[in-house]
Formats: sequence, C-alpha cells, structure tokens
Amino acid sequence: MKKADREELFRRFEEDNPEPEGELDYTNVYTLLVAVALSAQATDVGVNKATKKLFQIVSTPQDMLDLGEPQLKDHIKTIGLYNSKAKNVMKAAQMLVDLHDGVVPNDQKALEALPGVGRKTANVVRNLAWGEHTMAVDTHIFRLGNRTGLAKGKTVLEVEKKLMKAVPIQYMLHAHHWLILHGRYICKARKPECAKCIIYDLCSYKAKTV
Repeated sequence: MKKADREELFRRFEEDNPEPEGELDYTNVYTLLVAVALSAQATDVGVNKATKKLFQIVSTPQDMLDLGEPQLKDHIKTIGLYNSKAKNVMKAAQMLVDLHDGVVPNDQKALEALPGVGRKTANVVRNLAWGEHTMAVDTHIFRLGNRTGLAKGKTVLEVEKKLMKAVPIQYMLHAHHWLILHGRYICKARKPECAKCIIYDLCSYKAKTV
C-alpha cells in the first residue's frame, strides 16, 4: 500500500473514532494485565463478566495471592482454559511481588517473562497503560494487515514489524485499536461487511463483497 493511501486510511479511522478504547474492563495497570491475559482465546465480553466481581476485591498482585488459586478459578470458571490461566495469573502475581515490588513494569522483556503474558499481551498493556507506540497483533489485525495490503506477512511477528513501519507516527498511539475494532466489526473473517467499510477504496482485498 502506498504511503499516501496509508495516511488516508488512518486519517479516516481517526475521523470516524478520534478516541478509540479497548473493550476490556479494568481498574488499574495490574487488573489490565490480568484482563488481557485472560482474554486469550476468549471474548472481551466474557472476560468482563468473569472479572466484574473479581476486580472489586483484587487490585494488586498481593491481593491476588491473598485470594488464592481456588477462589480465582471460581471467579473465572466461565472463561476458556480457566485452569491453566488461573495457574499463570497466580505465578505472575508471585513474580511481580518477588521481582518488581508488586508493580507492573513498563518493560517488554520483563512483561513477557511473566507466565501467561506473551508479546501481544505485553504490547497491549504498554500501549494502554503508558501510551507506548506498540502494535499488538491479534487474529483481527493479522487478517486485516494481509487483506488490505497494509502489512502482508506469514507470521504475527512479521505483520507486527511491517505495521510498525507502515503506520504514520502521528497515528501510532491508537492504530492497533482502530485495526482491532475494524477487524472485529467490519472486516470479519468469514464475511467482511465491505458495504460498511470506510477504507473500501484503499483496500486491495480481491474478494470484496460489494
């Protein structure tokens, strides 16, 4: 995609939604980290339902340790893979207490070292919590990058790296939100709603539905 088209694409996203927000509920950086980690292979709506009461009593890693794994499982049992996720959340809480004085660090490597926290989760947290220019590539963004021609790649990391170069700097703060929302609600996996797409004319997807 040409530079002018990339700039126009994000200009339209910004015009349509100047202040995009993530759809996960959280109360601080720690609960954001937990929510994003729990959202893997689960819907944001499902995670929000499961954490509504949890985040009323847990706001720090120590709170999570005091709650205990059995009680955590009880809160998140409606989420897929809740057993393994609960174990990872507890291990991560212990590491945060032991290594970081109970504070979530704004450090990519340190975050990725936490159980259950991969590159995508770390990118989301750093962007939302500290406004870092990161690109969290999920299935929606991976699909969108390849479909539109904005950033084609065979792997998530390849698409991430290309997007970091392709997105104009003035749009980097909100770029991954716009792309996720567009992929989730418009450029859907099975049947993209091209008639509703505000970047239709900029997209190189050959199987457009209109």
